[in-house]
Amino acid sequence: MARSMDPLAKKIFKGVLVAELVGIFGAYFLFKKMNTSQDFRQTMSKKFPFILEVYYKSIEHSRMYGIREQDQEKWLNSKN
Repeated sequence: MARSMDPLAKKIFKGVLVAELVGIFGAYFLFKKMNTSQDFRQTMSKKFPFILEVYYKSIEHSRMYGIREQDQEKWLNSKN
């Protein structure tokens, strides 16, 4: 005999599943936005530098180098 989950357990399971899906899609869209917009990366560097550092590490892990340096050079030149 198969036992069904009680209603509270089903609600908790669905809530956790929805939260995970929202997190996955949120991370995807955040990465996509950072990957396509240098201005957005500059905003992230001011507000959430630890998230930008994770982005740079993931890009460098995939052997795409130079993005961090390009950003720093542009941001330094824009200050002058």
